[in-house]
Amino acid sequence: MQGETITMRKLSYFFMAMTMLCFAVPAFAQGGATGGPNWVAMTAGLSMAIASAFCGLAQGKATAAATEALARNPAARSGIQFALILGLALIESLALYTLVIIFAKVV
Repeated sequence: MQGETITMRKLSYFFMAMTMLCFAVPAFAQGGATGGPNWVAMTAGLSMAIASAFCGLAQGKATAAATEALARNPAARSGIQFALILGLALIESLALYTLVIIFAKVV
C-alpha cells in the first residue's frame, strides 16, 4: 500500500512537470514571423463545413419527420407542408449566416 502511494505521487509529479513544459513551450516561441499559414481562411472553411454538415443532418431529419407525419395523417398535408418548408428555410439560414460571417471576416 505504501509503495503504491509513492509510485502514484511520483507519477503525479511527472505529469505536472510535463504539463508545465507544454505550457512553457509557446512562451519561448519566436514572434514576428511572416508568411505563415492563413488561419482565418482555414478556420472559415472548417466552420462552413461544420455548418453545412449540421444543416444537411437537420434537413434530413426534418424531411423524414414530415414524411412520417404525412403517412400517419394525410389529411393534415397543408399544415405539415407549411411547417416543413418553414423549418427547412430556417435550417438553411444557418449555413447562409455562416457564409455571411465568413465573408465579413475573411474579406
